Amino acid sequence: MRYFLIVFSLFICQLFSAQNIPSDTAQIIVPNRYNSAEAMQKPYVIMISTDGFRYDYAKKYNAQNLIKYANAGVQANAMIPSYPSITFPNHWSLITGLYPSHHGLIDNFFYDYKRKEPYAMSNRKNAEDGTWYGGVPLWSLAEKQNMVSASLQWVGSASDAGGIRPTYYYPYHEKFSPSEKVNKVINWLKLPEEIRPHFISLYFPEVDGAGHHYGPEAKETEAAVHLIDNAIGELVQKVNDLGLKNVNFVFVSDHGMIQVDGGNPLEIPAILLDKNRFDYYNSQTLLRVYVKNPNEVKVFYKELKANKTDDYEVYLDKKLPNYLHFATRDDKYNRIGQIILIPKAPKIFLEKGRKTSVGKHGYDPRAVPEMKATFLAWGPAFKNDLIIDEFDNINVYPLVAEILGLKIDEKIDGKLKVLKSTLKR
Repeated sequence: MRYFLIVFSLFICQLFSAQNIPSDTAQIIVPNRYNSAEAMQKPYVIMISTDGFRYDYAKKYNAQNLIKYANAGVQANAMIPSYPSITFPNHWSLITGLYPSHHGLIDNFFYDYKRKEPYAMSNRKNAEDGTWYGGVPLWSLAEKQNMVSASLQWVGSASDAGGIRPTYYYPYHEKFSPSEKVNKVINWLKLPEEIRPHFISLYFPEVDGAGHHYGPEAKETEAAVHLIDNAIGELVQKVNDLGLKNVNFVFVSDHGMIQVDGGNPLEIPAILLDKNRFDYYNSQTLLRVYVKNPNEVKVFYKELKANKTDDYEVYLDKKLPNYLHFATRDDKYNRIGQIILIPKAPKIFLEKGRKTSVGKHGYDPRAVPEMKATFLAWGPAFKNDLIIDEFDNINVYPLVAEILGLKIDEKIDGKLKVLKSTLKR
C-alpha cells in the first residue's frame, strides 16, 4: 500500500505539472529517487533567493513579514556578494560555496578559449549544460547522500552540474507568479516522506527586474519588495499549516542595486576596437579584456592606464586586490582575461548607440555598499533574535550542509566556522 501511495503521488505530481501547461513550464521528475531512512530523520531547508534584494530593502520598504521572521531568527547586517556582483556568478557561489573564479561562472556572459565557445545565461543550451559549471551544488550533495531535493529555477538547477540533478526541478522561465511558486513548494512538502524533498531551492526575479527598469528608489521596486514579502508570508503560513517539524528557511539575495549614470556613460577606449588584437567583454560595471598576443599584454596595459580618466581604474588581472578573488592566480578556467577596467560607481561603460537600464550591479561591494546582499534565516535550527556582522556569501553553503547533516567531500572556499554561531546546536 505504501509503494502504491508513493507511485500515485508521483503520478499526481506529474499530472498537475503538465496539465494545461506548455511543456517548457512542466515540472521534470527524475524517477526512482527515495530518501534513505537516515535522510527522512533530517531537518528541512528551504533556501530562497530574491534576485537583486539589496541589503537594506526589507527595512527601507517595510517588508513586514521578512522583518518579523528576521527578528525571530538570524539577520546579517549585510551579506557580501562574490566579485563581480552579478546574478549567475553569485547564485552559483551561494549554491556551491566557491568564488566565481573557482567555479567558472565568472560573468553572465563570457567566452571559454579552451572550449572555443561562448556562454550566455540567456542560452538555454548553455544553462542546462553542466560541463560549464564547477563545484557540487547543494542539491547534488544531497542527492549523492540519498536525500531527495527540489529546485524551482535556481541558476544551474536544470543542468547536471555536480553529476546529478535535483529529483524535482523546472527549466527556467518567468511564467509563474510568486504565489504559484509557493504552491509548488507546498505540493513538494505534501509528498510521502520517502519522496519528499528535504532541500528545496527557490528563486524570485521580480525585485531585480524592477530595480533594473526603474531604479532602487522607485515605487515599482518597493511594490516588488512587497510582492515577495507577501509570498514569503504565504509560504511560511502554508508550511506551518502542514504541521511538519524542523522546517528551516534561509532567505538570501545575490547582490544589491544602484542607480547608474546612464546619461553620461564612459566610452570604450578606442584601442580596444581593434578586433585583430583584442576581445573585450563589457558588463557595463566591469570590462574584461583578452589580449590575443600574450606578449602585448603589458604594452597595452600601460597604454590603457596612461590614457584612462579618473572615472575608472585599469588593472592587470594578476594585480587585482586579493580580496576580490578574481585575479589570474584564482582563474581556474582561464575565462577572466588579462586586463580589467573597473568604472567608479555610478559610472558605466557603454558602446555608442547602446542603451542601458536605470539600475545596475556588478561593482565591488566593499567599495560600493549598494551592492551588498541580504541574509536572513529562521526555523528550529537557528538562534533567535540574533544580528550578525557582514560575511562573504560563500559561507552559506557549509551552513546549509551542516543543518541537513551532509558531508562535504570536495574543497570549497566557504567555512562553517563563519556562520556556525547562528545555529542552536
